[in-house]
Amino acid sequence: MPSLKAIRKRIGSVKSTQQITKAMKMVAAAKLRRAQDAAVQARPYSEKLEGMVAHLLQRVDPESHPLMKVPDSQDRSLIVVVTSDRGLCGGYNANLLREVDEFVAAQETGDFRYTTVGSKGHDHLKRHERQIDGTNAMPTAQDAGPVARDLARTLQRSYLAGEIDRVFVAYSAFKSTMTQVPTVEQLLPLQHHDEPEGHDAGHEYVFEPNPNEIIGYLLPRLVEVRILHALLEAGASELASRMTAMDSATRNASEMIDRLTLQMNRARQAQITTELMEIISGAEALNQ
Repeated sequence: MPSLKAIRKRIGSVKSTQQITKAMKMVAAAKLRRAQDAAVQARPYSEKLEGMVAHLLQRVDPESHPLMKVPDSQDRSLIVVVTSDRGLCGGYNANLLREVDEFVAAQETGDFRYTTVGSKGHDHLKRHERQIDGTNAMPTAQDAGPVARDLARTLQRSYLAGEIDRVFVAYSAFKSTMTQVPTVEQLLPLQHHDEPEGHDAGHEYVFEPNPNEIIGYLLPRLVEVRILHALLEAGASELASRMTAMDSATRNASEMIDRLTLQMNRARQAQITTELMEIISGAEALNQ
């Protein structure tokens, strides 16, 4: 059995760790509200833009724009992997990276390159010797817009120049504080979706300028909005996962402190009993 001094030292160490995990939980919870609001508030805009594009594509040739034209070859693909810059967020990064690895393995042919947002994804891909074209720090909700804009422009330039045939984005979709879903979605070529049922039903529009020009403006914007959506969802998912992980770590620390305290009390009781036995034995020896 460890000595009393060793047990007391370990209890102090666990209490210090518990204070850190509790503080990290509180910080994550405070940031989560803002990140969750940003992700949720961006969804109606994204959905409306998707519906508007689908509405316009009913009136033009879907492959009239180069961002929607499917290349003859689909051997060169690029995945934008959105992870966190820091750890201590449970299985958030591991689950997403596993989903990316499974997605790549499921593809029969083709070479994959990567652009990372967040250092954890970059480190994982570098360890596995994957080709990384670029890396970015994971932005806050306030800084996500410029990052999404720069990424969208870079990806579209590479796609239009014929350097890549397909572009995907991998991120964790925020469902609730307890649920984040690893997701891989295709960005380019833009896929033609049917107009959502009931979207602007019964309304006819007069387009000025013509639908082709409007589509030419909206499609690049749609790529940017989809990347922004992924960044905001990933930011909220990371904070939710970190808050949950730190809450679990804090509870585990409390349980460990209780066990160590019980162990310390038993050790102290055994020490007291031993000392009493020694005193009694000494007294009896003097009386003989």
